[in-house]
Amino acid sequence: MGSKAGGNSIDLWSEIVGNENPEKQNQPKIDVVYRRIRPQKISQDANLKQPGSSLRNRNRLSLAAPVKRVSWNRSLSTRGRTSIAVGACVDYQPQAKHAKRKGKPALPKGKFVQPPNFEKEKTYFQEVDAFELLEESPSPKNFGTWAMDGQSNNIIIPHLSSRLEKWLLSKKLNHSVGPSSTLSKILETPAMPLEQICGDDSGSLNLRTPEKSSMKTNSQLPSVQSRSNSILVDKIVIEGDINSQKCNTASVSEGHEGCEDIEVAIKKLSLASTSASLDRDQSDPFAALLAVCGQSSPSKLKDVFSNYCEPENIIKIGEGTFGEAFKAGRYVCKIVPIDGDLRVNGEVQKRSEELIEEVILSRTLNCLRDGSNGCNSCTTFIQTIDLKVCQGSYDGTLIKAWEDWDEKNGSENDHPKEFPEKQCYVIFVLEHGGKDLESFVLLNFDEAQSLLVQVTAALAVAEAAYEFEHRDLHWGNILLSRNGSETLQFTLEGKHMVVKTFGLLISIIDFTLSRINTGEDILFLDLSSDPYLFKGPKGDRQSETYRKMKEVTDDCWEGSFPRTNVLWLLYLVDILLLKKSFERNSRHERDLRSLKKRLDKYHSAKEAIFDPFFSELLIIGCD
Repeated sequence: MGSKAGGNSIDLWSEIVGNENPEKQNQPKIDVVYRRIRPQKISQDANLKQPGSSLRNRNRLSLAAPVKRVSWNRSLSTRGRTSIAVGACVDYQPQAKHAKRKGKPALPKGKFVQPPNFEKEKTYFQEVDAFELLEESPSPKNFGTWAMDGQSNNIIIPHLSSRLEKWLLSKKLNHSVGPSSTLSKILETPAMPLEQICGDDSGSLNLRTPEKSSMKTNSQLPSVQSRSNSILVDKIVIEGDINSQKCNTASVSEGHEGCEDIEVAIKKLSLASTSASLDRDQSDPFAALLAVCGQSSPSKLKDVFSNYCEPENIIKIGEGTFGEAFKAGRYVCKIVPIDGDLRVNGEVQKRSEELIEEVILSRTLNCLRDGSNGCNSCTTFIQTIDLKVCQGSYDGTLIKAWEDWDEKNGSENDHPKEFPEKQCYVIFVLEHGGKDLESFVLLNFDEAQSLLVQVTAALAVAEAAYEFEHRDLHWGNILLSRNGSETLQFTLEGKHMVVKTFGLLISIIDFTLSRINTGEDILFLDLSSDPYLFKGPKGDRQSETYRKMKEVTDDCWEGSFPRTNVLWLLYLVDILLLKKSFERNSRHERDLRSLKKRLDKYHSAKEAIFDPFFSELLIIGCD
């Protein structure tokens, strides 16, 4: 069972194994040889199809057999490119090109293809365009119609609505039946007496509207127009009621005669006539301003001033961008030009609808002085004695007073002699509140502390009574004077408060930018229409306060944001710390800085008034 050594000897064991496994015997023998791959000759198309494949395979290891060459599929991937698969015994050929798409055959000579015919569709759309769509509720815009946002429409409203006509027809056919409907009661109700809109007594305010209006006809003063419209609607409705009352002296419940009287009343209150009158009045805010001031026509400047002093005693005491201030006896008359084309100190004149807000707001704040508001009262807001609309050029005595001021102080305003004869004005007759904080000299810390507590208490009372926000309480709008009184009375939500004044009396003025809720209207000025107000110099306390107000309100100036009052209290503390000189020590400055930190946490003046800083000067009692 052995074997002889030698190269040609036969291995018996191999022969036996081979006979036992004939299938394996037929398989080719594979040896593993490591060597470089020889470059293969491939076609140029293959090189274009697989760029860089020969270079990449040249230095790679492969498996080779002496009898039959075998290779396994390998993936050659390159970063950012598509992987290239190389398979064994695959003949790579260039991809066959697809045949180009043949175009349409040319038309034979002499033949013409008819274009598509859309006459049927065209006829259909013409019929659609010719069909007139009916509006369910047309909005008339011309005479005898309603008007909204200056649009125009030619649709005319019938003189009597269909419901009124049917009702009137049923009355004529069956006049034995008494008028029991609500419409009959409305038409046959006697007119109520008209409440006085504004009388000579400036301490009272009697304003009435038939309903609360929310129409916004002016982008800057939306609620002011509704106030003037309400006043004029009262006038129109009451005149119609009076006329209908005259026509209904006889009984309207019997026979055709009563029906005719009711028909007259319906015509008096018809939609067309009322809307026409209202449309005319809405287009004339100057007439509404006259009505609010209790006038039927403008007065003369000289006539208004002569009610308070001799013309030669008129003295100019101040000026502003939109007006001049003159002293007339014990009062101050602020003249504001309106509705003119001439620019005033480089600015466009204010319009009547803008002045209506300030007029109504001033009279409303007067109610806090006499306690007519009920649970809230104070006298810190300047008292408005009278309001008048005037027309004409400046009188000679006013020109002389203006020129005297110009010589002493150097006026920054345009000379008033430039106003034409048709120029109109609004005159605010106010009590004399003293000097503004900018020019007033405080003596000591007690006066500075009294200034802060009086302003805070007044804002708190106005917040509680009317959701009031001043929104422009810089040191030019705070007047100070000294008198012999040592205390001042306030009432906040039924609680009586006594403030120590140290002989100092504060008056708050200028409500042009203010916001107030009178209970019937919300009066405000839309400051978003004046972007330059918020572009003042950085670091300036007043300009920074305007910008902070914009952040608090999010440019929604109609809403109630009592935090704006706190912002102006912070401004006043800064003014006292940085710009006003008065007798004080380090402890006083620490108290002011501590107050400033605490004020920054309050959301209204009603919260701030109970700060410990005011506890020494404020005595609070119960009702």
